[in-house]
Amino acid sequence: MTIAALEALTFGLGRLVDAADNAGHRLCLLTGDRAVYRHELARLQPDALDIVDVDTGDTSACADALAALPGLKGLINSTDTWSVPGADLAARLGLPGPDPTAVRLLRDKSRVRDLLHERGLSRGPALAIPADPAAAGDVLRTIGLPAVLKDSAGTSSRNVWLVRDEEQLHMALGEAAQRPFTGRLFAEPFFAGPVYSAETLSWAGRTRLLGVLSRQMSPEPSVREEAAAFPVALPDPELDLIEDWVGRVLETAGHDAGFAHVEFVLTTEGPELVEINRRIGGALVGEALCRALGTNVYDAMVAAALGLRPDLLDAPRATGPGTGFVLVYPEGPGTLTGWTGVDGLAAFPGSPEWYPTAAPGDRLEHVRDQRGCTGIVLAEGATAELALHRALSAAGSIRPVMAADASQ
Repeated sequence: MTIAALEALTFGLGRLVDAADNAGHRLCLLTGDRAVYRHELARLQPDALDIVDVDTGDTSACADALAALPGLKGLINSTDTWSVPGADLAARLGLPGPDPTAVRLLRDKSRVRDLLHERGLSRGPALAIPADPAAAGDVLRTIGLPAVLKDSAGTSSRNVWLVRDEEQLHMALGEAAQRPFTGRLFAEPFFAGPVYSAETLSWAGRTRLLGVLSRQMSPEPSVREEAAAFPVALPDPELDLIEDWVGRVLETAGHDAGFAHVEFVLTTEGPELVEINRRIGGALVGEALCRALGTNVYDAMVAAALGLRPDLLDAPRATGPGTGFVLVYPEGPGTLTGWTGVDGLAAFPGSPEWYPTAAPGDRLEHVRDQRGCTGIVLAEGATAELALHRALSAAGSIRPVMAADASQ
């Protein structure tokens, strides 16, 4: 029998192969670009899974590929980009899966913000605006400053602008006018405070908080993610408050089964939503969960895809090591030729590991968001704080080597 994955996150494919095997199934990956998974595939036996090369942007082609798989029992969709097509395909093929209508809502950050504001779960509304400096007046009147402008269906911190004054607002709208959008541009209030994410698992409307991930963002005006650590050691009353809040947020947004990665700002007045991703966290969040909880959390992903209640809902709280990971970016755009310092990681405490996200020869044009990440350093510690300190120390020794354009 087969479990199919419509694309996947960059890391975690090996864990997913093991989880499918644990459930008595073989994993088949549908992908339009095997290079995305080169690190994971290099660590797997060539026959560990089946791979179907298909244009995953073509729903009909994906439906045909899935229909041809022997004994297909479930479809895993662990990404944002393919969440709506994945839900539609599962429904079309009669497989267990989320309500496509609910998935469409979650994919629209503007609609989610407005819904939560209407239900009293967010202090700020959303305002859909044209990508045009002429929209500045509407933003000032309805949202005020500071504000955040972003793509309603954006990923990897692309097309996000934090604006604190009118000059920045006009500049951001001018830049937005030159950018392609996955969804549409909208504005929302800026909430001050550290950014975290709640890593959750839901089933039949019940949500369990698996832990809280810290998130270190770059200095303004960029909004690039720099580092993260899991699980954050928050006082029990605060963890209980976050679990209650995130459960109500997910219920209101219509997410009642599977993993969710809920980004929020912990303000002076409590948590405020940044966005909801109906998947396990990206980068190395899945690996961090596995280590902290002492189990392969991808078993729960497979169970949900099969329409079964995940055992992870009843597992004890995290008792394993904390992890911290740091994203390594180049100083500027160019062509990656390699790295210095990777061979010296073993000298650092915390058993640091290197997870490359780019390969020599790759052209990196965008370094202000996650598209510019060349690799990630992960380290362990008794606590998330210690693990992060170790990861920062080790990552500081690695430098991407870039070849500038010939014209420069």
